Amino acid sequence: MARAATALVALAALLAGPGVGAAVSGVAGAAPSGRATGPPATGTTQAPLSVWSGAYTSEQADRGAPLYEAQCAECHGPSLEGGETAPPLAGADFRWAWNGLSVGDLFERLRVSMPEGRPRALTRAQKVDVLAYMLRENAFPVGDTELPSRSSRLDAIAFEALQP
Repeated sequence: MARAATALVALAALLAGPGVGAAVSGVAGAAPSGRATGPPATGTTQAPLSVWSGAYTSEQADRGAPLYEAQCAECHGPSLEGGETAPPLAGADFRWAWNGLSVGDLFERLRVSMPEGRPRALTRAQKVDVLAYMLRENAFPVGDTELPSRSSRLDAIAFEALQP
């Protein structure tokens, strides 16, 4: 229920236009989760980092593909479509579920709870490679710099369902 409400608030903010997310959360520059995503825009030309700005490399996603197959596909499906007890990791439902949060939020979920029952089966570096693979499978563009494996650095990358 809370996830659906968050998605609805994010969708309303997206449809209403820039600046509404801050009004909804009460914090300038805040995502619907209430987490600050950076200072409000003040005429600077540098765009904030997002999944649409090429946040991972092709090599990183290539390393993540076999890790996903070995550690995640049994529950989440070979094409990230989800399974009987696991949600999809690709497609519109996945993108909207994470819209307005950060890549750091998604990484933290992976880091502390995946694979289910065996969260220490993969290293941080391996989990960030799996995350890069997930981003590629969601058709987010490839970049020149690898995703970092530190949540604090990943927090600066906005997860946006739609390309700005």
